[in-house]
Amino acid sequence: MNAFFRPTHSEFHTHVRATTREADAMKPSSDDAAIMRPSLGRRVLRRLGRLLVVLCVGIGGTLAWQSYGDAARAMIAKSSPQLGWLAPQTAPVVTTTSDAAAPASAALFEPQKLALGLAAVRQSVDQLTAQLAAGRQQMGGDIAKLQADEQEILHKLSATAPRPTAAPARKPAPVSAAAPPPASPQAR
Repeated sequence: MNAFFRPTHSEFHTHVRATTREADAMKPSSDDAAIMRPSLGRRVLRRLGRLLVVLCVGIGGTLAWQSYGDAARAMIAKSSPQLGWLAPQTAPVVTTTSDAAAPASAALFEPQKLALGLAAVRQSVDQLTAQLAAGRQQMGGDIAKLQADEQEILHKLSATAPRPTAAPARKPAPVSAAAPPPASPQAR
């Protein structure tokens, strides 16, 4: 090898020491580590963000499975024979002559089904009306009772309230004939 590319022992040792010093200078001290650590709010925000991402992925997966679950099961069952039990089970469809006539007869029974549905709705509306009337009557009774109780309380308060006593009437000072009337200032 060429001497130009081969470092001598002293050069290598100096290079390692310089690299070590640079690495030591770049390491944060214990005081700097506390300063460089993200604040509590930022750490909580990051954890909350991670939690929201996980929840959104879970909810999205659940909704996707509900929407495309049968198709996914069929794809899995086709790709692997051992997982055939995952394939959606479909009921066999048997066509008979009575099924062919069913659409025509269904059109005949449609008004009857509609009439039954309307009768059920009318009955539930009648029940709600009866419940509303009963609630109204009960509320009226409660209001009348509260008013009677209020009148009774007012009557009791007025009966037991201390009435202010009238101040004693001032008696006029007796006028005596022996005492001369006060002299007027003009007479002097």
